[in-house]
Amino acid sequence: MAKRQSWRTARARVMNRMHARMAARTRAATAFVSNPEPRTVGFFARGRQLVAGNLMFAGHLVEAKGAMIWDLDHPDEAFVEEIHSFAWLDDLAAVGDLKARELAQSWLWGWIERYGAGHGPGWTPELTGRRIIRWVHHALFLLRGKSVDSESFYRALAAQSRFLGRRWQTAAPGLPRFEALTGLLYAGISLEGMEHHVEPARAALGQECKRQITDQGGIPTRNPEELLEVFTLLTWAQLALKEVGQTPSEDHVEAIAHIAPTLRSLRHADGGLARFHGGGRGLEGRLDQALAASGNKRRQPDGLAMGFARLSAGRTTVIIDAAAPPGGSASAHAHASTLAFELTSGRRPLVVSCGSGGGFGEDWRRAGRATLSHSTLSLQGYSSARLAPPRWIGAAKRELLEDLPSHVPVQMTHLPESYRFEGGMDGYVGLHGLTHARSLELSLDGRSLAGEDYLVALDSPAKKRFDKAMDKLRLAGVPFDVRFHLHPDVDVALDMNGQAVSMALRSGEIWVFRPEGDFEMELEPSVYLEKGRLQPRATKQIVLSGRAMEYATRVRWSFAKAQETAVAIRDLAQEEVDADI
Repeated sequence: MAKRQSWRTARARVMNRMHARMAARTRAATAFVSNPEPRTVGFFARGRQLVAGNLMFAGHLVEAKGAMIWDLDHPDEAFVEEIHSFAWLDDLAAVGDLKARELAQSWLWGWIERYGAGHGPGWTPELTGRRIIRWVHHALFLLRGKSVDSESFYRALAAQSRFLGRRWQTAAPGLPRFEALTGLLYAGISLEGMEHHVEPARAALGQECKRQITDQGGIPTRNPEELLEVFTLLTWAQLALKEVGQTPSEDHVEAIAHIAPTLRSLRHADGGLARFHGGGRGLEGRLDQALAASGNKRRQPDGLAMGFARLSAGRTTVIIDAAAPPGGSASAHAHASTLAFELTSGRRPLVVSCGSGGGFGEDWRRAGRATLSHSTLSLQGYSSARLAPPRWIGAAKRELLEDLPSHVPVQMTHLPESYRFEGGMDGYVGLHGLTHARSLELSLDGRSLAGEDYLVALDSPAKKRFDKAMDKLRLAGVPFDVRFHLHPDVDVALDMNGQAVSMALRSGEIWVFRPEGDFEMELEPSVYLEKGRLQPRATKQIVLSGRAMEYATRVRWSFAKAQETAVAIRDLAQEEVDADI
């Protein structure tokens, strides 16, 4: 299997090179027929870092002020992929001053000089799609003062359009293919002489929506931020078509209608997305912009969306990963986070996931995928799903998940005084014979969250596995930890002689965590992995530790606002700017 995938990857590279060089011989476009608005938004702080010479891509920091990015020694393929995508154009455009524009122009025309004739690693359909979208969105920013060099810009755009027209089908299903098709559609709408690409791209987008978007508005990877990216591309494509008097396909329009309620269900009270399966909070303002463009104001009615469960009351939201992780190629960035939850109070995240470490290198990426990096129970240091050996997925090696939970029943209940989530998963049955079940109950006023975690051997085979595990541990019990990772803005301290934990939010709210039973409680270091920063942020986690001695073990705990915390707090505190951003 590995040899077959390696051969397919090598063949795809050869075909990409051949078509790229053929496309580079195409006649140049001479102008924009229609120039879509610059809808992509980047990180202002990251743009400032690029101008200052701090180049952070794929977890590697290179300090090279004034350097040509293409002449640097590239640490790995992920670094190369990120710089050839031109996503950094969003960050430089967010700064928008003379220095940022000159740097963007220098790097872009440097790329044209080195790779515009169809050479180099950037000629893959997904990277070409991302690149075209950025070039078109930021064309006015890039072409200002460069009228003499505009011909080479248009020629390179035309070559990439022709390449996409021939190779978009080879992009990986999901976000990469949506990027390739949106880039092709943009090129056909915007560039003179490329109009013949519009109808094939329009039809193919509809077909991909039908294949990849479920009736419940989900995608195979179950990554909330990736769903937002797909949704954003579809709304951009819809607006671009309407601006030139064309109509998106019916499947395209239906996909937008299905995704919007799901994204609303995956959004916390502070407006950020739940950070599961490789996704982050989403770029500031992008979710609101995309939802507004869709015109859809609904939320999934049963509290379940794309395998996530949502409890919300009194400006408090709890979002739980309530399904098995993705399998197969869709699990390339997935996390072992089944039954983990996040809690946000108003504008302030309290309990979080560590997040995706992909922006900080492979070691952080791997660590962020483990169960220990999520707010849930882990058994004997194991994850509820394991990383398989690396294999080729498209043009890169990825570690897929294996030994996934196969049975994850859930139930949502509206009680007289609370909303309750109940779920279970069998990710530890094969090794230890124990099923993990979790119950979360949010009060109707949003001021308290009561939780229970259970470890249960449900049948005779499971009890035999548990007995075998106990024998290996000389009847000392199977160790487990229940972790609650806290946001770095939370001030946390042990209280009541170590029997409780008090947590102060920047809004002025005070929350108190209390465990029940004879379990060890510690405050331990943790990290918050956030896109757009140069390094991980240090934070804390609450850890309850114990040992499963019998066929059934129960752990009870609760988060509650302190009595003196007001019912409604006017949270207008200005965000502090961290020095390491």
